[in-house]
Amino acid sequence: MPISNVRFVLCLLALPLLLMQPASAARSSSKALEDAMAQGGLRKVSVKGIELAYTKPGATLANYKRVKIDPVEVAFHPSWNPTRTGSNIKVSSTERQKILDGVAKLVQEEFTRELQSKSGYAVTEETGDDVLRVKIHIVNLYVSAPDTGSSARSRTYVVSAGEMTLVAELVDSKSGDVIARVVDRREARSTGRVSLSGSVYNEGEARSMAASWARILRKALDNAHGIVAK
Repeated sequence: MPISNVRFVLCLLALPLLLMQPASAARSSSKALEDAMAQGGLRKVSVKGIELAYTKPGATLANYKRVKIDPVEVAFHPSWNPTRTGSNIKVSSTERQKILDGVAKLVQEEFTRELQSKSGYAVTEETGDDVLRVKIHIVNLYVSAPDTGSSARSRTYVVSAGEMTLVAELVDSKSGDVIARVVDRREARSTGRVSLSGSVYNEGEARSMAASWARILRKALDNAHGIVAK
């Protein structure tokens, strides 16, 4: 693995810890993240709806008509260690893995669905000159009231389903050159009132966040191809 990618991955793994620090310390630590984001000559740009974005100067998405999405990787917030809903029993390692797998699956599904809708960018497993490779990491995942599928009847009320942070790279599938890197943290929508929590509620909020990220990518591809939103 190139040194630049190693540094980015190491910073990716440290991101949840950086986000937990006090504001003053976080500002200092974020310098390491920004340095890693800039690896390969990428420069910071402003992207609507994204907290932190870096792109390769002069790069364009106009050549890409298909998209290859790597298997999504998901990691919990380091402080996340809940009990089962309605119980004092800690969520087991098997249950934790089930949540990670479920989030990875729904994020992959939402990106695939959004990219194939409207403008219709084909999602492929192939590598080619017209294929954009997308590497997606979900870090800092925090589920406020996890539904582990227990048969016990319980009710848990929460204001928000939780939060997660997207860390992604756009890569030329043929050359392996990184075109862009982005980081964006999202919290589940809060209605300002306490809501009944459960698997349907949690999944719906996670899908909403994933879909919003996917729409930003699709719109970027649309803009590069001169497609005007209807």
